[in-house]
Amino acid sequence: MAEVQERANRPVALKRALIGRPRASGEMGETLLSKKLALPVFASDPLSSVAYATEAALVVLVAASVTAAHLVLPISMAISALLAIVVLSYRQTVRVYETSGGAYVVAKDNLGTLPSLIAAAALLVDYILTVAVSVTAGVLALTSAAPSLEAHNVVISLAFVVLLTVANLRGVRESGILFALPTYAFVAAMYVLVGTGVAKCWAGACPEAHVTDPVATGVGAIGILVLLRAFASGAAALTGVEAISNGVSAFRSPKSKNAAQTLAAMGIIAITLFLGVSYLAVKTGARPSESASLLSEIARAVFPASSPGAAMYFVVQGLTFAILVLAANTSYQGFPRLGAVLARDRFFPRQFVNLGDRLVYSNGIVVLSGVASLLIWAFHADVISLIHLYVIGVFTAFTLSQAGMVRLWLRRRERGWRKSAIVNGIGAAATGIVTLLVIQTKFTQGAWMVTVAIPLLVVLFVLIKRHYRVVARRLRAGAAAVRSAPEATNTVVVYVEALDDATSLAAWYAKQVAGRSFRAVYVRDKNRPDPRGGWWDVGGVPIETLEPSESVADALLDYVWSLPHGDSRFVTVVVPELFERPSLVAAVARGRRTFSLKLRLRDEPGVVVTDVPLVPEPPNTVSLEERRVLTRVLISGVQAASLRAVQYTQSLGLEDSRALFFAFDEDEARRMKLDWDRENLEMPLDIVEAPFRDLGDPLLKHLRGLTADPDVVVSVVMPELVFSGWRALLHNQNALYIKRLLLFEPRVLLSSVPLHLP
Repeated sequence: MAEVQERANRPVALKRALIGRPRASGEMGETLLSKKLALPVFASDPLSSVAYATEAALVVLVAASVTAAHLVLPISMAISALLAIVVLSYRQTVRVYETSGGAYVVAKDNLGTLPSLIAAAALLVDYILTVAVSVTAGVLALTSAAPSLEAHNVVISLAFVVLLTVANLRGVRESGILFALPTYAFVAAMYVLVGTGVAKCWAGACPEAHVTDPVATGVGAIGILVLLRAFASGAAALTGVEAISNGVSAFRSPKSKNAAQTLAAMGIIAITLFLGVSYLAVKTGARPSESASLLSEIARAVFPASSPGAAMYFVVQGLTFAILVLAANTSYQGFPRLGAVLARDRFFPRQFVNLGDRLVYSNGIVVLSGVASLLIWAFHADVISLIHLYVIGVFTAFTLSQAGMVRLWLRRRERGWRKSAIVNGIGAAATGIVTLLVIQTKFTQGAWMVTVAIPLLVVLFVLIKRHYRVVARRLRAGAAAVRSAPEATNTVVVYVEALDDATSLAAWYAKQVAGRSFRAVYVRDKNRPDPRGGWWDVGGVPIETLEPSESVADALLDYVWSLPHGDSRFVTVVVPELFERPSLVAAVARGRRTFSLKLRLRDEPGVVVTDVPLVPEPPNTVSLEERRVLTRVLISGVQAASLRAVQYTQSLGLEDSRALFFAFDEDEARRMKLDWDRENLEMPLDIVEAPFRDLGDPLLKHLRGLTADPDVVVSVVMPELVFSGWRALLHNQNALYIKRLLLFEPRVLLSSVPLHLP
């Protein structure tokens, strides 16, 4: 037992070291952010875009004409005006909507389901690309200062994605504290850079940038199409603006006011720095390079190696690298929250609504990291290639969000509604035009992938919603069927593979629930010696020998099919397993035959598999015949799966049978108690507190409290929803988790009662 506990504690200790102690649900208020922490958490993406937005526009201009670089300043002014409009529009949005979800929630309330799903799909795509682009851009800034690292771009980028993942799994507030210093230091360093550069230019001593490995330049004329393409590329400066509206619920009260003020501060900082960098790019003659970032060229020009301020170059580069990597943190706040909102509306897998140990949406964080890492690997950490996929998603969401706000003002017609509608209307029109422009100019450069991905995601949302709707309908109908079903019957079959202690325990359990009416079967295997020796019965019941079919599982299935089973007629197959040590790897290797058998039996309606695992333990002074069985049914609500498990438990005829519900908070406990009393079920209900939103520890604590009595064996009955194909991914894996958790737990048997759904 001590060895089992030690092995189980190892991964838990590592998890605690990386992520920290779990937080109870009641501690949610302690994770809320002040404005000072919210700015680096939610605004690092738009603030960081000053490091690459100007360069993105310049790449288009100089590719068309070597003399067109000066046009980047008026284009930056136009982009800044658009940014100001979007910030003003979103300030109005956060004053109305204090919930997370941003464009999705606004569009759903005012435009309908389809526009809201388009907005959600666009934002999810944009969040993934933000992580990929920000991290790779940060690594480019690092390799610009240290060219020897250039060959390791992909590995370094993936390493920083892992770092961001761990930081965000620790909690919103913790990541804010971690990222606050580099974010504010970057802003300060950029103001020093811009201020020093502008002062030198105004004093008539404008520094000159040295461009190494310049990108290829064109010699053609500058037409309207080139200007539009440059505008579309530079519009990357607007990415991340919507993140605050997606995370209003993370702010301290007054939430709307604090979010609006943070938006304003972000807008002012982003606009001034973006214009400053564009101005210096024109004045210093900095140009896009194959080996160095534009900002690196400007910083080296303003702080040359021979000057007293030479160290500032490395400060700017180091902080640029930091802010670009940390800019991905905006997505780590937006993606999981939007995923949780979609999951609550049943358009996304329900696992995304689960809070992790640190009160963050851990599943969303992990999925975001995985997909972004795949993109970084597929595009070889190439910023230019990735940035072509960028912007479409965020501008689509901008447009739908602001259009939804216009509809809201037209419907409410409150005081000042005309002014508000005009602001949001201008925002919707401007971002809508930019969306079409970006699609047109970047479609052949890779943006087609995004324009295809968004509608595919929308189709996926609809399919997921349809699946959950069908499942809910089946569970309601199934619950009614269970209520009206006749009293359940149960036929018990003990599968005999060897005559050992595990088989003896299985036969003893079968006798407790079926007397001597249970059956024992052995499948003959010509490749293995008969393990029975001279024994031809277990627990006083003769062992029936089955001739082998295609496999042991097939032979046993043929036998089970010959027994009456169905909705109210259960067949319990008791499968004993003797393990030499409590090792999951060893268990899989030792139990390949029984694992396959249990998997096949699970797919058979009306068949319940009772697993009887046994690991050698210190001798028990209580003999097997003196022990007694307690039954505990794990339920998740008053629905078909839980009611069917209760019905099965009643068919066992054991006196001490109780239902167990694990409540994450007091409201959930209260609702469950009311539902159970309303159902008027005979079985008593125990509600166990699980404030850390994990079943493992409270379940083990409860069961060990029972098995502390040496004469007690606990039979745990667990309902299990069984789905076919990809639909299984849309449901949590609690059943698998509990099977793993209880596999080596002494004197605990587990019965899985399946309910098959489409």
